Amino acid sequence: MATVELRFSALPEHVRTARLVAAAVARRAGVDEAVLDEVRLAVGEACSRAVGLHRNSGVTAPVKVALIEEEKQFSIEVGDEAPHAAPGGDTPGGAQDGDADVEEDEMGLAVISGLVDDVEVTTGRDGGLIRMTWPTAPPAAALA
Repeated sequence: MATVELRFSALPEHVRTARLVAAAVARRAGVDEAVLDEVRLAVGEACSRAVGLHRNSGVTAPVKVALIEEEKQFSIEVGDEAPHAAPGGDTPGGAQDGDADVEEDEMGLAVISGLVDDVEVTTGRDGGLIRMTWPTAPPAAALA
């Protein structure tokens, strides 16, 4: 199992770099070429979401991205350290315009869910994690 880890300051201009690295590693891992645009878009959306959560919550920690190559699948985990609201509760340190933030967050998650069949989202008071997984093709040598 090979893993590439990225950490970047919560600045929008770093999201593009994360997208490019994710697409390159996904290609190397054997993700179908036809799916690489979806990988790029999903990673961009997840990273943009994490950047927004960090900035809105005043979190200075970096956004974390793990690109995980496994035997028959490729996964990307995008983690944030922003506090998330408990169901029916308020987000600690959240902005006054909380309804708009929640709506934007839900829209971002809907976009990701539309791009990726296998998505897991976990959130809590200490941050959140989006795990997206795609199948990979067997190496060409194994097909011969």
